[in-house]
Amino acid sequence: MRHATFLVLAGAALVVACAKTDPAPDPVRAVRTVTVSTQTAGGAYVYAGEVRARTESRLSFRIGGKILRRSAEMGDVVKAGQVLAQLDPQDLRLAQDAARATVAVAQAAFDQNAADFKRYKELRDQGFIGAAELERRESAVKTARAQLEQAKAQSSVQGNQAAYATLAADASGVITAIDAEPGMVVASGASVVRLARDGPRDVVFSVPEDKVSLIKALAARPGAFTVKLWGAAGAPLAATVREISASADAVTRTFLVKVDIGSAASTGVRLGQTASGQVLLPQTAGVIKLPLSALREEQGRSAVWLVDAAKMTVRSQVVQLAGADGNDAVIAGGLVPGQIVVTAGVHVLNPGQKVKFYVEPGAAPGASAVAATPVSVK
Repeated sequence: MRHATFLVLAGAALVVACAKTDPAPDPVRAVRTVTVSTQTAGGAYVYAGEVRARTESRLSFRIGGKILRRSAEMGDVVKAGQVLAQLDPQDLRLAQDAARATVAVAQAAFDQNAADFKRYKELRDQGFIGAAELERRESAVKTARAQLEQAKAQSSVQGNQAAYATLAADASGVITAIDAEPGMVVASGASVVRLARDGPRDVVFSVPEDKVSLIKALAARPGAFTVKLWGAAGAPLAATVREISASADAVTRTFLVKVDIGSAASTGVRLGQTASGQVLLPQTAGVIKLPLSALREEQGRSAVWLVDAAKMTVRSQVVQLAGADGNDAVIAGGLVPGQIVVTAGVHVLNPGQKVKFYVEPGAAPGASAVAATPVSVK
């Protein structure tokens, strides 16, 4: 019985041992590649923006009050001096009438004191009164004159206040926003309408904070900036940087850049029109560029897969980056021209793994030989 049990266990162990097989080798993967070559780096950054007026004012009343009527609507084209809104003038008229009455009272008091002084002067010449009394009458005339001048000045101020009840456009332009409606009680200086003045137009962009120094460096270089208006035919417009905001937006953390497209180009440009701004980077020759898809991270460093064309295997190569040029990475070190770099599927390869060059589907017979000769990136 023991002998039979031993034979059964031995047979089972033999079956398990025979079932074990060696691990399968890594599959031969088809890879896309490029041949390292020196090229010219430059390219451009493109930002979305919009057309804005060079000068946009928030128009407001110089006094507070209740808005009686508003004759301007958003989008209206207005002329300089055109009435835009009106405050209720009733209280202002009453105050103006009171100021005029005060002037009349002061004028009467001055006339009375002047006449008294004239009579007392004649009496003094005849010796009927003393010098002290004449001096008192002269002082009363001076006081009445000062009070009359004060009343006239106050009346002029009140007249101006009445005129301030009318809000007029201080320049020709377009109403871009409405901030107050009829019936509202507004304080002095509170915005009622916004006016974009006629004249030069700016194109405004929001630029990331890491690109501000580049924009400043290129601001003085002719031809570095161009603007393309969406929906407008023709070549891009030359532009010059006019202003870069000193602080970043609190929400987007971007900096506002205003570029001038010139007075001639501003003709016919609509406010709020969408535009794309292009910043042309300086051209640098003799650099190595790779598609961003060729890069991977290896122990905190950037690396690529190099193909050994003789063995058709891959090995890892650490590289140093100098920056980006569009969708390409600029390589500062680690590669030399002529090396073959894998550009797709870099995260599924292993050191020493067998590979083959990728052949496009539907390629003609014999295309594999052509595919085995990688092309350089342009």
